[in-house]
Amino acid sequence: MIKKLIVGLALMLCADLALAAKTCKLEIEGNDVMKYNLVEMKVAPDCTEVEVTLKHVGKLAKATMGHNWVLSKTADFQAIANAGIAAGLDKDYLPPNDNRIIAHTKVIGGGETTSVTFPVSKLTKGGDYTFFCSFPGHYGLMRGKFIY
Repeated sequence: MIKKLIVGLALMLCADLALAAKTCKLEIEGNDVMKYNLVEMKVAPDCTEVEVTLKHVGKLAKATMGHNWVLSKTADFQAIANAGIAAGLDKDYLPPNDNRIIAHTKVIGGGETTSVTFPVSKLTKGGDYTFFCSFPGHYGLMRGKFIY
């Protein structure tokens, strides 16, 4: 009897945790004139994780006009973008193992789509965050505010 009660409580707890988990899905587009279609992205306070999908709606190849989506604290984004230049396209123009990068997609070319999922536990409510494209020179135009 006690064993059944413990199993029942464990199952209820797992069900409660599953119900509490909420993935919030956001979409953003990049094009062949170095622009995202959004300058601000917001995450609801009840999200437990975020899935960002990047669509490259242009036609140019990733070596010519590739885009990615990178999230960092605003104070870190410029340094990450600068360091990414040396990393090259094969590393998505991002410095490897850089703890300042909260989340990122791979670099994609025209007609391609990619996504990244990350837990909101990596964020602080009300924190100052910037999303940007780390392809060399793109972050000047392709960046925006990420709000949680």
